[in-house]
Amino acid sequence: MSERWDLIILGGGPGGYVAALRAAQLKKKAVLVENDRLGGTCTNYGCIPTKYFLYQTKAYKEFRENKNFEGPAEEMKCNWKRMQDEKSRTVDRLVKGIEFLLKGNGVEIMEGTGFLKSEKQVLVETESGEKVLESDKIILATGSSPAGLPFLMPNGKEVITSREALELGSIPRDMLIIGAGAIGLEIAMIYQRLGTDVTILEIMPTILPGSDREIVTRLEGVLKRQGLKINTQMKIEESEIKESKVRLKGTCLEDESSFEFEAEKVLLAVGRKPNSEDFNGALSLDRQDFVRVNTQLETEISGIYAIGDLIGGKLLAHKASHEGIVAAENASGLEEIMNYEALPMAVYTSPEFSSVGVTEQEAMERGIKYQIGVFSLQANGRALTMGKPEGIVKVIVGDKDKIIGSHILAPNASEIISEVTLAMSKGLKVQDVFASIHIHPTLSEAIMEASMKAKERALHVLNT
Repeated sequence: MSERWDLIILGGGPGGYVAALRAAQLKKKAVLVENDRLGGTCTNYGCIPTKYFLYQTKAYKEFRENKNFEGPAEEMKCNWKRMQDEKSRTVDRLVKGIEFLLKGNGVEIMEGTGFLKSEKQVLVETESGEKVLESDKIILATGSSPAGLPFLMPNGKEVITSREALELGSIPRDMLIIGAGAIGLEIAMIYQRLGTDVTILEIMPTILPGSDREIVTRLEGVLKRQGLKINTQMKIEESEIKESKVRLKGTCLEDESSFEFEAEKVLLAVGRKPNSEDFNGALSLDRQDFVRVNTQLETEISGIYAIGDLIGGKLLAHKASHEGIVAAENASGLEEIMNYEALPMAVYTSPEFSSVGVTEQEAMERGIKYQIGVFSLQANGRALTMGKPEGIVKVIVGDKDKIIGSHILAPNASEIISEVTLAMSKGLKVQDVFASIHIHPTLSEAIMEASMKAKERALHVLNT
């Protein structure tokens, strides 16, 4: 006998639980099926643990290197076990908060693994047996998993994913990181600050492939000066695990020379693959096995929606959350369109890198007429008081003076990008941004100045 629901959600990550909460607001009887922990990979094994460690190790590094403090810096030690315990407590607090919100809004939480049994039925395998759930509306939010290489797959010991990297019992002596995307760079910073000899191998010409070249080239230089060993255009062709060590061999594409590296740990940070294997045959998948959806996030089967990492694009928790809202609203009878033009992203290096909209390269390739406004943090009072002047803000202005992109390298760039995101989502002109009074001294003044520079009205940099 099946249970009848207004909405079934498979997956309790950021997109899934937000979809459930929005459905509850719309007075829908919703059930959320989760086979792991609420909050998904982001809260439990990704975003939150990573940012916790980044914050702690940043404080550790900056205190040790601050020239205004006296005393034996070498006596300060990192209590790794305590840090791991505090990280777990932080995660548990967030998970319990999500559970409280879901239950408080009347959402049923069902622990188990769900499968599409038919277009309107979900089979859930639980510890107490199988259950059949029935609904005219289903949202798939099963997320993604770390990808491997054909000749190098994670074993949880010498070759690890980001999940194991954030749960290590001790700090490794050395580590090779394959991939210079957000995950690779952030975990590299954590362990490099703790004393691990970290080497990054990236097959593309720059770190953070696809990002604004000017900004990431500058970031790469900053990270190298901080002690990270970054090697680009490195094609790995062979691997060997021997005596608890991993050896990687390959070719540098820049000069066709051979290379060989060895380390105690190898982190695979080469991307993620969608958890779509259970839907293959039932739903249309693209070449990379992402589920195909329309602008309302509905699959080819009427009433079945898919969101988050499952449908590709930028694999971001906040993207999944917003898609969860849109999918829940459409499943409840509203007609909403998912718009990605003002989708921000951030990488929590030091300084942070954040971005929204098109890059300068994309604007050129699309034949868009644009203006650029750039402002260096060397002229920003707040950055100088922080001792963090290595940064830049770029604003890209398109037709009718509308902002079409921005790329920021600065402390707390993940926070100040929201000003530009709001301006873009509301179709504001660049003049609207710099006409707004900004607090002094703040890092956000750099956005105002870059916006003014685009129209040759900057005050704290020459307009030439």
